[in-house]
Amino acid sequence: MHRVLGVLILLALGAALAANAKVPDPTLPPGTQIPAAALPGPDFDVDKATDAYLALLTPEQRARSDAYFEGGYWVDFFGHLYAIAACLLILLAGWSARIRDRAIKLTSARWLQPGVYGVGFIVVLWLLTLPISLYADYFREHQYGLSNLSFGGWLLDDVKNLLFNALSIAIVLIVIYAFLRRAQGAWVAWATAFVFVYQLFVSSVYPVFIAPAFNDFKPLPDGPVREAVLSLARANQIPTDNVAWFDASKQTTRISANVSGMFGATQVSLNDNLLKKTSLPEIKAVMGHEMGHYVLHHGLRITLYSSLMIGFGFLVLDWLFNGRLGSFRRRHSVQDRADPAGVPLALAILIGYFYLAQPINHHIVYVTEAEADMFGINAAREPYGWATSAMRLSSYRKLDPGPVEEYVFYDHPSGRNRVRRAMLWLKENPTAVATPPAPRPADTPAPAN
Repeated sequence: MHRVLGVLILLALGAALAANAKVPDPTLPPGTQIPAAALPGPDFDVDKATDAYLALLTPEQRARSDAYFEGGYWVDFFGHLYAIAACLLILLAGWSARIRDRAIKLTSARWLQPGVYGVGFIVVLWLLTLPISLYADYFREHQYGLSNLSFGGWLLDDVKNLLFNALSIAIVLIVIYAFLRRAQGAWVAWATAFVFVYQLFVSSVYPVFIAPAFNDFKPLPDGPVREAVLSLARANQIPTDNVAWFDASKQTTRISANVSGMFGATQVSLNDNLLKKTSLPEIKAVMGHEMGHYVLHHGLRITLYSSLMIGFGFLVLDWLFNGRLGSFRRRHSVQDRADPAGVPLALAILIGYFYLAQPINHHIVYVTEAEADMFGINAAREPYGWATSAMRLSSYRKLDPGPVEEYVFYDHPSGRNRVRRAMLWLKENPTAVATPPAPRPADTPAPAN
């Protein structure tokens, strides 16, 4: 383990030095972009207007966007393989059995032992997967100009994630192993129901208790942006006047916003990149999309679908763990399915299952994103704002994939599809934008820190 830590430290130092090279911000300049072919008129053509928007990027920008997104396919593939290998190493090297034995020494309460085991396991797994995390989440993000984090800042955020994951896995393992001991063959149904409830709970407390651990949230000051956001919220019956901005620019160059929380904790949040780099029409278009997720109950739907996917994964796990791999686990000191020492093998199986199931999961999310796109365009009535914001996302999303590529790898509509939908809406609503806004910076600058 000491050798492993030494190698990790060297990798961390190397990544930190390599990421010092500054890459220019790859996004479009501030202001709503309106190509001449997208202006309304008797000869307006949806496809020509769409092509004109895609032509706003230089060939170099398009190549860089494609390289980042396509490279992500391989990063994802090898990341899953690496995680599976790390889990199997923890099992085969006997570390899992030692962590279990240490948990038994620390507490005599059997119900608590899986939670204690989970904390030790997640720390070891975090150490083993740190090299791939450094490359994918730190070095590669700097390479493509998508991260503003120093190495220390990145590591601090990663440790915060580790603490949250340690608490989460402790809770999850305590409950699931209680089902394994008591519910016997019905554990899959009980565990699936628990996962559904737990995901709802986390989503409700996230904006209040978890997100502020990573970013500083402050009320959005009065002005045109706040009034536009609140007007959209009122018009779509979103019960909140809690509009906040947060300092995402310390971490990333991406624009983002969200409407999060439930049970009286709903919050509308805009990151400072969205406020600084875009215009009011773009902000309204993005917020219309995010409010679409809330109004259409996408959070609940995705939680339900993902829980069902996890439940099916539990069935696969039960079949493999107790049947096909029964003798294998026993050879490595895993006594039965209620023994926490079997967590690495169980997690390796689930990681493989979720990778193979990605196209299904992507399609579930894709459908909700497409619905939110159309809700947002109709709610905000800002086709130029939506088209421009879709082009801004090209800094990390390939704009024009083939149909098979989009179905398999995309969990959001492609840039071309999003721009085309905006232009089609404009064609069918030619009087919606009486006078197209001139390209300009956001109506209100981001609040000072």
